[in-house]
Amino acid sequence: MTSILTNNSAMNALTTLRNINNNLGTTQDRISTGLKVASGKDNAAYFSISSTMKGDSGMIKSIDEGLALTKNAVSTGRLGAETVADLARQFVERVAFAQGEGVDKEKVQLELDALADNIRTIIDQSSFNGSSVVKGEAAITAVTGISRDATGAFGAPTTITITPVDLNAIHTALDGIDVDADPAAALTAAEAQLTAAVDAATSLGVAEKAIETQQSFLGELAKRLDSGIGSMIDADMEEEAARLQALQVQQQLATQALSIANQGPQNILSLFR
Repeated sequence: MTSILTNNSAMNALTTLRNINNNLGTTQDRISTGLKVASGKDNAAYFSISSTMKGDSGMIKSIDEGLALTKNAVSTGRLGAETVADLARQFVERVAFAQGEGVDKEKVQLELDALADNIRTIIDQSSFNGSSVVKGEAAITAVTGISRDATGAFGAPTTITITPVDLNAIHTALDGIDVDADPAAALTAAEAQLTAAVDAATSLGVAEKAIETQQSFLGELAKRLDSGIGSMIDADMEEEAARLQALQVQQQLATQALSIANQGPQNILSLFR
């Protein structure tokens, strides 16, 4: 039965066209934003998980930035300690030279005093942004990571403690050596401070390597989180492009179908001619 009041064919065609237009709008949004999950209405579970993971990724990157400051301070201190160790080695060599007969110990002492002054300068300059790890100051505690438990709650952050070395003590000891008064005792004392300087440089080197290792891990961890987030919410652009073309064709066909359906009631007029 054909009715001029109710056109079922047109209503069905219109419903089809509306669905196609909705799908086309969704596809166009995905192409323009690059996201298949842009809000909770798209996929509540993925949106919730990805939002949490984005927060974790951001915190990890912030922790990495904080570690970079600590590492720079330690790296600067290590350079200073290695330089002091090198100067302490030269100091020992000059004291050893003074052990011989006929050596002008006063001139050697002048050389030793100059080396001690150089060490003092190196210690003063071995700081980064006002932070020094070579003056025996308080230990530095840096956050190295965060983690969640089975319920999703944060646990206590992991940390690393950097114990500063005391190059001031080494400088004081070397500066107090008098090669003219007791050459043998001066050599023993100088060798002890050389050992202390080498130990200090080694200690800071170990700390710097530990921070670098943690930074490398945090960098890779952030990449894994970002990749996981992308796999959940990023749109597959090849797939969306193919869908867009298909929907555009469907839209044209649905428009034609609606036009044909709307012409049906007009055909009834021919019966009254």
